[in-house]
Amino acid sequence: MTKKNIITLLLIGFTLQAAQSQVLISLLLGDKLNTEKLKFGLEGGYNLSNITNLESAKAASNFNLGFYFDILLKENTNWYLHTGVIVKSTMGAKIDSYTLDNESLNAVLEDADVRRKINLFSIPINARYKFKNNVFIEAGPMLGWMLKKSHDEFTETDFENEDGELQYQNKIKDNYHTLDLGAQVGIGYQLKAMNNMCLAVKYYHGVIDTKKDNLGDPQYNTSFYVVASIPIGAGEKAKAKNAEAAAKRAAKKAENEKKKLQQKL
Repeated sequence: MTKKNIITLLLIGFTLQAAQSQVLISLLLGDKLNTEKLKFGLEGGYNLSNITNLESAKAASNFNLGFYFDILLKENTNWYLHTGVIVKSTMGAKIDSYTLDNESLNAVLEDADVRRKINLFSIPINARYKFKNNVFIEAGPMLGWMLKKSHDEFTETDFENEDGELQYQNKIKDNYHTLDLGAQVGIGYQLKAMNNMCLAVKYYHGVIDTKKDNLGDPQYNTSFYVVASIPIGAGEKAKAKNAEAAAKRAAKKAENEKKKLQQKL
């Protein structure tokens, strides 16, 4: 399969997930979806991860996908709580090949390319400030939970078989701490012309040594993110529905005030 076909499939899959999520969340939240106080949507993109103090480690590229909430912290301010869940979040690095507990595999994978894949379920909790020109900055902690499928992926491209390569996965979860914690900072821009879609660049640096019983320098997860945040339910129909709901609330409030005034008289 060519790279062009892979990218096309990824875009189709992302679009389908967005459509399915929009229907589900709309049913759950109704007219409360994407108001001035609460914004919800899908967030995903590309990230370049690495591991500090790991000899020979090189940055590795990944894709990430999740959902977000932007919650207005106080009326008439530009401060938001940007949080959510990055369901698909891969960190790690490209590393040198190493010996395994299998002599046959060692003979074949001696010169293999190795990709350390640390799969996480991550929750960012950022304070976000939006300027009048639609530029925003954010910062805060991010908590990660390591999944069982984290592994080192060995790829030997000179192996003689039908695919021309051999892949082997060595599980590493037992050697790493389950929890990861770090700080994240970012800057982005809100596109008013595209239903408030946001584009952002973020950087994460862990503060917990990811490796268990590490006698050397601490190994921290790091990652650069380039992400797009796509609001769900922020189209014209949703705006009309929100406006209608706001008008009903205003009318009800006016009616209540009128009754109170009549009672005083």
